[in-house]
Amino acid sequence: MMFSRLTENLAEDTEKESDEKFEAGLALESVTKLCPAYIRIVSFQSDYFFVYFDYFFEERKVRGMNTAVLKLEKHLPLIDTLRTYKKEYIKKDITAALTVAVIAVPQSMAYALIAGVNPVYGLYTAIVSTIFCSLFSSSNHLIGGPTNAIALLVASSMKNYMGLENAYEILFLLTFLVGALQLLFGVLRLGKLINFVSHSVIVGFTAGAAVLIGLGQLNSFLGISIPNSSEMSTLNKLVYILTHLETVNYYALGLGLLSILVIMICKKINRNLPGALLGVCLSSALVAMFSLEQFGVKLTGTIPSQLPPFRMIHFDWGMAGELLSGAFAIAIIALVEAISISKAIASQSRQKIDANQEIIGQGITNVVAPFFQCFPGTGSFSRSAINFQSGAATRIAGILSGVFVAIVLLFLGSYAKYIPMASLAGVILNIAYNMVNRAEIKRIFKLNKADALVMGTTAIAAVLLPHLDTAVYLGIAVSIMIYLREGSKVHIKILTPAQGKENAFLEKEIQSVEEKADTLIVHIQGNLYFGCADELEKKLDLLVGKASIVIIRMKRVNSIDVTSLDTLKLFVQKIKETGGKVIISGVSSNVDKLLTESKLAQEIGDENIFISQEDLFASSNQALNRAKYFLDYDISKVKEMFSNSAFVFNDQFDSSRQAVSQNTN
Repeated sequence: MMFSRLTENLAEDTEKESDEKFEAGLALESVTKLCPAYIRIVSFQSDYFFVYFDYFFEERKVRGMNTAVLKLEKHLPLIDTLRTYKKEYIKKDITAALTVAVIAVPQSMAYALIAGVNPVYGLYTAIVSTIFCSLFSSSNHLIGGPTNAIALLVASSMKNYMGLENAYEILFLLTFLVGALQLLFGVLRLGKLINFVSHSVIVGFTAGAAVLIGLGQLNSFLGISIPNSSEMSTLNKLVYILTHLETVNYYALGLGLLSILVIMICKKINRNLPGALLGVCLSSALVAMFSLEQFGVKLTGTIPSQLPPFRMIHFDWGMAGELLSGAFAIAIIALVEAISISKAIASQSRQKIDANQEIIGQGITNVVAPFFQCFPGTGSFSRSAINFQSGAATRIAGILSGVFVAIVLLFLGSYAKYIPMASLAGVILNIAYNMVNRAEIKRIFKLNKADALVMGTTAIAAVLLPHLDTAVYLGIAVSIMIYLREGSKVHIKILTPAQGKENAFLEKEIQSVEEKADTLIVHIQGNLYFGCADELEKKLDLLVGKASIVIIRMKRVNSIDVTSLDTLKLFVQKIKETGGKVIISGVSSNVDKLLTESKLAQEIGDENIFISQEDLFASSNQALNRAKYFLDYDISKVKEMFSNSAFVFNDQFDSSRQAVSQNTN
């Protein structure tokens, strides 16, 4: 009876009062908890239910009573996608998903080879990571999974372990650590850490990685077998290849060149054509038709036609400690890539991106992935761009692309045994070539030498150093050093009124002050930290004995650290020793608090500190009036000095900082 009464209420006229609807919504929520199955049945029977239920939740949002649902929706964006999904989206999402899957199959196998693992693990990653990334990403168009740079970092981190019996257990532990670190960054809201990875570091790292990827695939492309290749560095492999060119397998070389040629032709005809897949399929067909394996052409081998199997990972604290450095580098680079790609696409789609949710989403993906035998993944620029350009409407396209890769694995996995390694090497060489952003490298060299130094250092380190994570850390370290160096430069100018121009001032270097003046206005710009304290002291010392009154204008200073406060205090003492006075104007509330707590306000005198106000130069006017109060000579000198300025002299002067502060912002 209760259920029948409820359904009757739902069918009543839609023009009920707001409070009545809300009460019915509460009843619906209660029934949902008691009998969710019944609510599902009602939802299929009554379109009005949806209107009613949606209205109820809108009311809950307005009234602030549905916090839990809102939080769940924030961290699981799929809920909002399903709630707002429209029929016209289905065709768009399926088309985009098929296009992405066609690209993902050869790419994921190629990236697995870069990582130094069996191609099947690349397919597993393209299934699981892609689906989970689409579930939790804040972007509707980001496609997760294996990528070139991350695969190379994985290879570097696993370099000393791939020959071991438990190599894959270690690989999955590495993946779990990457996800755990990313989740930690997200939960603790430490996403700002990625800001220390500058754009120049990424460009340099990618360029260096491209060189390593290309060199690492030369032997497979040429069909040259290298003994104990896993124990050799990339440069040693190159030396071996150059000294054994007579062993080139021309069948393998031909298949590799065929793949590259097909990719180039497809790109000229239509950039959306799956050139890599067509090239690999054509090469595989030739292998099957002419049994080219008997001529020394190496094949990828059999790939099991099964979905990624669930398997518990073996957690070893000792091994986790060894892997931590590599995992941290992978986690940071992966987050930078994912957020950068999401923002790049969002600039065209106009979708709002939540960077912290992106971090959490990537973390969840890489925590879950190793349980299905996947290596670390992140957002793929190429596949994400293709997804967006193919007209994907929602994140459902990303989920479906993972499903389609799974279908390919199930029904076509047995044919993978015909794929030649040389053909995949050709695909990888093409990827490596396109990884180098030549236009961006030229732009960085042209615009900023410091950025060029960071980029070049990172790229060279990536190629020459034995571990790629070291190259990342070195690039970050150089970026921070340059940042600190720039931060150590303090911008201090002397302000003098421009003759004949009202409200205009000329900036002069401190060194230009030669003769002693009655009053000097010193304009300081930027936050004052320990890095610039030494330069601040040197520049201020040039003013000692050069003026009776020094007005320090701090309108552009938002923060001062202890070291800089001590430097200012020392300057005030030096000015006092020469019989002068220091006045400070344009002080923000934050800086005012620091001056008080550091006792610097007491040293200067509260009456000589003027709080920043809305009117331009208002506090500086008050500072000049204070200077007038101190100067023991004809006031006309001061008026003449600043006659064309914005400063206005008041005969009535209130020297109280407390009085001034009443007119602050």
